[in-house]
Amino acid sequence: MLSGKVVKVSGPLVVATGLKDANMSDVVRVGPQHLIGEILTMKGDSASIQVYEETSGLGPGAEVITTGAPMSVELGPGMIEGIYDGIQRPLEKIVEKVGPCITRGVEVPAIDHEKKWAFTPIAAVGAQVIGGDIIGTVPETEVVLHKIMVPPNLKGTITKIAPAGEYTVLDTIATLKTDDGREVELAMAQKWPVRIGRPYQHKYPPKRPLCSGQRVIDTMFPIAKGGTAAVPGPFGSGKTVVQHQLAKWSDVDIVVYIGCGERGNEMTDVLREFPELKDPRTGESLMKRTVLIANTSDMPVAAREASVYTGITIAEYFRDMGYDVAVIADSTSRWAEALREMSGRLEEMPGEEGYPAYLASRLAQFYERAGSVECIGSDERRGSLTAVGAVSPPGGDLSEPVSQATMRIVKVFWALDASLAYKRHFPAINWLNSYSLYLDSLKPWFDENLGADFMENRGRAMSILQSEASLNEIVQLVGKDALSPTDQLTLEVARMVREDFLQQNAFMDVDGFSSYDRQEKLLAMILNYEDLCRGAIEKGAGVMKLFDIPAREKIGRAKSVPAEEYEKVYQQIETEMSAEIAAVAAEGGEDA
Repeated sequence: MLSGKVVKVSGPLVVATGLKDANMSDVVRVGPQHLIGEILTMKGDSASIQVYEETSGLGPGAEVITTGAPMSVELGPGMIEGIYDGIQRPLEKIVEKVGPCITRGVEVPAIDHEKKWAFTPIAAVGAQVIGGDIIGTVPETEVVLHKIMVPPNLKGTITKIAPAGEYTVLDTIATLKTDDGREVELAMAQKWPVRIGRPYQHKYPPKRPLCSGQRVIDTMFPIAKGGTAAVPGPFGSGKTVVQHQLAKWSDVDIVVYIGCGERGNEMTDVLREFPELKDPRTGESLMKRTVLIANTSDMPVAAREASVYTGITIAEYFRDMGYDVAVIADSTSRWAEALREMSGRLEEMPGEEGYPAYLASRLAQFYERAGSVECIGSDERRGSLTAVGAVSPPGGDLSEPVSQATMRIVKVFWALDASLAYKRHFPAINWLNSYSLYLDSLKPWFDENLGADFMENRGRAMSILQSEASLNEIVQLVGKDALSPTDQLTLEVARMVREDFLQQNAFMDVDGFSSYDRQEKLLAMILNYEDLCRGAIEKGAGVMKLFDIPAREKIGRAKSVPAEEYEKVYQQIETEMSAEIAAVAAEGGEDA
């Protein structure tokens, strides 16, 4: 281990000399309290170090010791249900050790080194294995089977394998003889540098949708498993709520939630809610498949920059097991602010609005680690990693650098609207400003599983909402009564799409999550109402009578029908609606 001396301290940036043999990205320990840091730049024997803890009290002359290894995460059984800070320190274990006020320089292993796990071997002695091959399994929680894999950079022959039993993560469970004759002991835990993506065999175009249970997302602006999405919006528009809903209900095997620079009370909500919520697929607590990275706004800003890399590296590890994983980053704007602060302290040339010139490339490096891949290893395994990042533009200005750089990278853009949030329309995703570039690649899956009508109905609904925006301008000038009956019907159907379909109530279990089949039937029923009413208007029926039929009110309450009854109830509403509209058409009466 090399050692040097501090010559300058500028907030989280420390400059030290005497480190000419150190490497870029090496982890170092700074000062008598052994604060953890990472080397950012090297110039001669001088190194600029990003310290991930509070540097008050640190001064010139303090010792700096390098560990000789890059910033890495410890991967193995025990991560699920874990709550970590930005550099994978387990917050619960730290609280047990030092109390609620976390002291600087505290060292606690990322995963429990003493807990024993029930290991079941899969590989046999004499088996030829390569990086990524599964040599055993551990039931980590009731819903996650942790697969113990050969580290990606190793291959050889298994010479020993431990029998089924209980072992700690550091116990030797297998011995591998490499091609050059070395004997390598394998444990359940392994390490991986956070700034380097884990390898894979092949990346496929995403073709399966991620079902989130949110109708405006799944039907209007779907995201594919292995895709990328951004959730931009001003303060109070519901970014965190949308991301909580995605973390709660998405049909993925593992969720990694990164609270990057967000308010502490929002992370507290997650910690309180998730253990109590039940996963609709397994019936178990959502925490049984969740890893939390809690790096709140009051924590050192430098650790904020590392938190997204920590989270996505953990996600890649579970992806390599063949699981579908979602990474929820809240928010990348706070992460970009940490980049800007460190760039300023390094005296780098600023780019737009003071952000570093490499902002866009750093964002791209994060999102490009998402994807649907064939995992490394001898057996065929497919895994996916979906990345969703919130963007918090100052004042809701989407022309600022972080929003613009993100829009150039991601393929789904859910634009949140403060005016919708103030009207209590949630999720507050503006259907006129949002888009999804996965519609064409997901169409075959929708056609096969939901029928060809689903995508046609989605297109019709979007067209109706766009027509409503045009008609509202006319209404403001001449009033609603001056519109033709067909235009009045368009406005009414658009209102039904907005209020009865897109709007959801997260406090009602039956409406908080909506399956694809239910979404398809509800939208089809609203559009069938439009078709029948247009036919009745052609026969001279009055639009007000059509709006006042009892079935119209039942459609408005259809989303609150219990999950086990909705098919029968929806069919009944359709039958009543047809009869009532036919009766109004037969009257052919004057407009009420």
